[in-house]
Amino acid sequence: MPAFSVLDLSPVPDGFDAADALKNSAELAQLAENLGYKRFWMAEHHNMPGIASAATSVALTYIAGQTRTIRVGAGGVMLPNHAPLVIAEQFGTLATLYPDRVDLGLGRAPGTDMMTARALRRNLEASDSFPQDVLELMLYFEPSSAGQKLRAIPGEGTRIPVFILGSSLYGAQLAAHLGLPYAFASHFAPAALDQAVEIYRETYRPSERHPEPYFILAANVFAAETDEEGALLKSSMEQAFVNLRTGNPGKLPRPVEGYYQSLERPAQAMLDDALAISAVGAPASVERQMTALVARYRPDEVILTGQIHDHRARLKSFEIAAGAMKRIGAARRAA
Repeated sequence: MPAFSVLDLSPVPDGFDAADALKNSAELAQLAENLGYKRFWMAEHHNMPGIASAATSVALTYIAGQTRTIRVGAGGVMLPNHAPLVIAEQFGTLATLYPDRVDLGLGRAPGTDMMTARALRRNLEASDSFPQDVLELMLYFEPSSAGQKLRAIPGEGTRIPVFILGSSLYGAQLAAHLGLPYAFASHFAPAALDQAVEIYRETYRPSERHPEPYFILAANVFAAETDEEGALLKSSMEQAFVNLRTGNPGKLPRPVEGYYQSLERPAQAMLDDALAISAVGAPASVERQMTALVARYRPDEVILTGQIHDHRARLKSFEIAAGAMKRIGAARRAA
C-alpha cells in the first residue's frame, strides 16, 4: 500500500488573509494526522498573494506545535535561495523541538519570478551549485567530527531525512545519483513524469540510508459528494493557474460554475496539461482515478494537494481522499 501525505501551500482564499490561511493549514494538519496521512509538507513560494507559506520553516514550526505525531516538512525549500548552513540551522532547530518528525525536501528552482529572486539576494547562477549545496547541507545534519570548525547548532546529529524534488529529468538523475528519495511535482508540471520515474528507478544508486529507490507522486485532489461539486471546487485552481500564466497572480479565486467551458481552447489545453495528475469528483470517481495513477506509476507514496477556496470543502476533500487511499491499499493487499 502506498503511503499517503499532504502537500499544503497554505492557500489564501479570496476574501481572507494570510492569518486565516495559516490557521486553516493547522486545522488541515490536525485532520490529516487523525486520518492517517503520513506527512504534512509545506512549500516555499515568494511574492504570491495566494500562498502564505513563504517562510516555510516558521510555518512548519507552527504546524508541528499544533499536531502530535504526523511528520512535518518542506515540499520544498528552494535551496538556491539560501545558504545551506542557514537551512541546516532552521530545520535543525525544528527537529530539535520536534524529534523524529521533520523532513526536508529540496528544490532547485527559485520558487518565484526573477525580480523577487534578486530581492532575496539570490545568486542567479546558484542553481549550478545545487548538488554541492545538497551534500553540504546533509553533512551539517550528521554528528560533528573531532576538530570540525563549521557546525550547524542546532542541527548536527539530527540526520533529518532529505528528499530531492523536481519537475524535470535533472532532479530524477540527481536523486538517483545521491541515493535519495525523489518527489516529482506532477501536480502542476507532469510533462516529464513518465521519463523521470523511469530514469530514477533505472539509474538509482543504493545508499546507506536508502538501499532502494523511493518515489513520491504528487497529485491534485478535488473530492466532494458529487462529480459536479468536485469539478466546481477545481475551478478555483483553474482560475489561479490561468491568472498566474497570464501574469496576474492573486488570492485563490472563488469557484465559478462552468469556468473551464468558458475558456478558449489554448487555455483549456494548458489546464489539461498542467492538471493532468488530478482526481476529481465523488468518492467513487476519486478512488477510480487514484487507483489508475497508483497502478501506472507504482509510487511508494502519494502526496496529495488541493487548492480549494472553501476551507470546510477542502477538509472534506482530504477526508474523502484518505478513505479512497485506504481502500486502494486494502485492495492491493488482498490482490
